Amino acid sequence: MGRGRRDLWWQGRLRGCGYRVTAGREIILDALTKTDKHLSAEDIYLAVRKACPGIGLATIYRTLEILVEMGLVFKFDFGDGRARYELVEGPNKEVAHHHHLVCTNCKRVIDYTDFIEDEIELLAKTEKGLSKKYNFDIKNHVIQFYGICGNCSTK
Repeated sequence: MGRGRRDLWWQGRLRGCGYRVTAGREIILDALTKTDKHLSAEDIYLAVRKACPGIGLATIYRTLEILVEMGLVFKFDFGDGRARYELVEGPNKEVAHHHHLVCTNCKRVIDYTDFIEDEIELLAKTEKGLSKKYNFDIKNHVIQFYGICGNCSTK
C-alpha cells in the first residue's frame, strides 16, 4: 500500500483495544478518512477492492462492526435500508461533532454544525437527567431530522 512510516491516528486506538493493525482494518479506515460521505459497507468494498483485491464483503462488515464497537466509527440508519458509516474523529483527532438532515424524498443527507453549542448544552442537561432517572450510563447520541430538502420541494 506504500504507507512507509506514516503514523496513522487509529493505530494506537486499535492496539489499545487489543486489536492488531491489519491491512484490512487499515484500508477501511483509510477509505473513511478520505471521504466526507456516509459510506455503506458496499461503498467501502468498491472503494478498497482495487488496493486490496482479496478483501471480501463479509470482512468489511465484520471489521466495521468491530470499529463501531470500539467507538472509532459511527453507524447510521438514514431510512434507506442500508447502514452508513462515518469516522468518529478525523485524522487530526478533531471530533467533527455534527448532526444530520435527511431528505425522505431523494435520500440526501446534509451534515450540519449550526446550533451545535446550543444542542450540546441542552443534551448535556437531558443526558444528565435521563442517566439519573433511569440509572443509565449514556455513551453517545444521534440526532437526525427528516424532511424534504430544498431541491425536492421546488420540483
